[in-house]
Amino acid sequence: MPPISIHNARMARNLDITLLRTFVAVADQRNMTAAGRMLHLTQGAVSQQIARLEELAGTLFSRDRGHLHLTATGERLLGSARRLLVVHDELWMEMRAGMEEGAVRVGVPQDLVGTHLGPILKGYSAAHPEVAVSLLCAASPELLRALERGEIDLALVEETVGSTQGECVAVDRLVWAGAKGGVAYRKRPLPVSMVAQTCAFRPIVLNALRECGMVWRTTFENGSVDATTATVQSDLAVTILLASTVPPSLDILPLDAGLPELPCFAINLYLSRGHSSPATTDLVCHLREGFARYPRTVQSFAAF
Repeated sequence: MPPISIHNARMARNLDITLLRTFVAVADQRNMTAAGRMLHLTQGAVSQQIARLEELAGTLFSRDRGHLHLTATGERLLGSARRLLVVHDELWMEMRAGMEEGAVRVGVPQDLVGTHLGPILKGYSAAHPEVAVSLLCAASPELLRALERGEIDLALVEETVGSTQGECVAVDRLVWAGAKGGVAYRKRPLPVSMVAQTCAFRPIVLNALRECGMVWRTTFENGSVDATTATVQSDLAVTILLASTVPPSLDILPLDAGLPELPCFAINLYLSRGHSSPATTDLVCHLREGFARYPRTVQSFAAF
């Protein structure tokens, strides 16, 4: 193998990481306008960046009835582009470690705090001890309003797949959960426990119950995740959670339990409209890298 200096001399051309990030966004969203909203770019800017990348790599997308589809070339490039972005973001975080000061205000639904977000924030705080991180835990619709009012700098929001202006960092199944060995799911009216009336899952779940003609009643609302879990553990009700957030003390109810099947939900990242601080930018990199470790249940989520 030649020395690294010789290798660098032979590889004088460099890829523009911005082009790859735009390519991945368009591949995920299957729409340049949606990708532009996610990246805070105009549709024209996104189109120009894709055209520049296609000059280097060949045709990446085909169009069918207004939708974009990856070509064979695009499919081959996508996996490598994702890996390069992860390595780039990890290197950026390593280079910036310990350099930022200030504060970052993060909004997140309660069910993500103890499952996904905890380990990510722990790693971020270790790398950036000078940055003060504050959390706002609320239902997804409330987090979007807080972001609009400028009360938080970024938010993780749970939304139906494809219906977003944010950046999708993960997709998970919405499932019914009940007590281990419990029978609450057999009761009619079906006793349902949800954390809050503003829960993003609520309208989807209630519509699914109505469509299958199932009678239900609410047993607990406007409390904490822990209180809801305790209600379900006592076999007083069933609840609805993302599959990856179901605690070990509960069981995911099988499809043959007689309850309506639920759709997948996306975990979307939103940034405030103001200019992000370096500390916020680095936290976004940590979030992307952290959620990349969780397997996606849906790869082409924008196609839904």
